[in-house]
Amino acid sequence: MQQTILRASSGAVTGRPTASPVPSRCTQRVRLAHCRPVGAAVLNRPDSEEGLTYKKAGVDIDAGDELVKRIQKMNPNIGGFGGMVPFGDSFLVAGTDGVGTKLKLAFDLNKHDSVGIDLVAMSVNDIITLGAKPLFFLDYFATGFLEVDTAENVIKGIVEGCRQSDCVLLGGETAEMPGFYQKGEYDLAGFAVGAVKKEKLIDGKNIKAGDVVLGLSSSGVHSNGFSLVRKVLEVSGTSLHDTTPWDSTKTFGDVLLVPTHIYVRKVLELHDKVGLKGVVHITGGGMPDNIPRVIPDGLGVNVKDGSWPMPELFKWLQAAGKVPTDDMRRTFNMGVGLVMVVDPSQVAEVQALAPDAFVLGEVVAGDGVKYV
Repeated sequence: MQQTILRASSGAVTGRPTASPVPSRCTQRVRLAHCRPVGAAVLNRPDSEEGLTYKKAGVDIDAGDELVKRIQKMNPNIGGFGGMVPFGDSFLVAGTDGVGTKLKLAFDLNKHDSVGIDLVAMSVNDIITLGAKPLFFLDYFATGFLEVDTAENVIKGIVEGCRQSDCVLLGGETAEMPGFYQKGEYDLAGFAVGAVKKEKLIDGKNIKAGDVVLGLSSSGVHSNGFSLVRKVLEVSGTSLHDTTPWDSTKTFGDVLLVPTHIYVRKVLELHDKVGLKGVVHITGGGMPDNIPRVIPDGLGVNVKDGSWPMPELFKWLQAAGKVPTDDMRRTFNMGVGLVMVVDPSQVAEVQALAPDAFVLGEVVAGDGVKYV
């Protein structure tokens, strides 16, 4: 029998959130997700039948594309990073996501205190692309056998993620389902809700040719692409306990379990003080698939190849797995966790407030993303 344990903070309504009056699956990317290859390579490895691909690692991007197309026939209100509902002079903005097979690494290393940060990050980073301030977060923890210490460590990470996001962990559900999960394993899902004043909504409509595209670095792989990461580790005979060749003080486990960076405070400050035309969370699909989601029709983006600091981890993954360049771009963030579009006159002001922001490229007439 399934046992569900509903958790809620003091004063919270202890039930599932009600359905939105405007149905939305706008974050339905079939996580890890439906992506398109684009133009010139960031790295220089040619495509090869001998190398690993995302599909060979078990993720069928074409099947994900097909599912999204079918969902769009039932509900055309999808495609953005968050779903919106009018609420007085504001929009409520909601997003949902999980952590994916990064959890497998947590199981192998018996380290569970950081994946909760990933869980929060994947949803709050989505809703801030619309300018929304996260208000509250709900989690779903499912397992075959409830190991209390493990669950406590996971939820500690969720609490920390909410702290970094300045939102409340309003509640959640713990589901114990014997026979459904392997012993010692669990799955996570998270749901974030925020709000933005209608006049502060970031919708990309004012983006024009000549605008500047800025990037913020990722903390690593974040929470996309771990099916391919795990396959590369397997075929290369690399253990999570092995020291990385580029940093003798860290193991692969250390590097790969670094939690997804949370951009909430920085993005909201920049939008409040400068005004951002567009914001993109770089998740499954990388820059080629995600940037076009906020760019108006008739416009594209030229990304200056090599203009950002690419972590050595991505270079190692490509070399060790002989991964074609297109699959690297379709699968990973490649070191860029978040992208912002601003007027050229705003670049200096943005970089004064966020010195780690770097110029990636510019908006041009055309479509898609090209590396130049």
